[in-house]
Amino acid sequence: MAGTLQEGIRLFHLKRFEMAVEELLRVNIGTLDKEAASELNYYLGLVFTKVGRLEDALLYLEQVVTANVQPLKVRQCRMTLAYIYAVTKRPEMAEFELQKVVEGGYESALLYSTLAYAAWQQKQGQKAADLYQKALNLDDKNTTALNGLGFVLVDSGIDPARGLQLCQQAVDKNPQNPAYLDSLGWAFFKNGNKQEATNYLQKAGSLAPQEREIRRHIRLLSGASES
Repeated sequence: MAGTLQEGIRLFHLKRFEMAVEELLRVNIGTLDKEAASELNYYLGLVFTKVGRLEDALLYLEQVVTANVQPLKVRQCRMTLAYIYAVTKRPEMAEFELQKVVEGGYESALLYSTLAYAAWQQKQGQKAADLYQKALNLDDKNTTALNGLGFVLVDSGIDPARGLQLCQQAVDKNPQNPAYLDSLGWAFFKNGNKQEATNYLQKAGSLAPQEREIRRHIRLLSGASES
């Protein structure tokens, strides 16, 4: 039996993502007009992102961007595409999508933070720091930007002392976030405080034992402590 777009959207908003995937994939796109077809591709792109099928998500999100039917949805698709490209280690493509959003006149802390992350992946430390600062200029309480800028300033050696302060602010706002705890631990290590570094890195490791970056920092700290 053919699925319906309306039911797929309803399931998506109820966060029944696996059911939404099944329903939306049963919709006969040939029976839809251009705008409805774009809406179907939009929700398929989002729901595939939600269930972690990122390569499938790319196919549908790109179709929305190409169709260019609904500007707000195109912008959101570009942001989602950038996220997928960033987490799958394709920073140049992430940057391309985000620059298109910027060219459209849109700014947000999320946008600049994602651009900064893409720059950092390309080993452009100063550019990443500048972009995270732009994010903070728009939202000085944004924890992603606080943590990101703090980590970049510490890890690149640009300003380790300020980086430590920013990482501390991020942890103060979200004390159970393992990524933020890891950044703060690394910041303490880079500022010469191995005891505090150990405390925060061990807590980060206990909350996210499978995270490679946290495990790498713990190994580096252990090696430094033994020498």
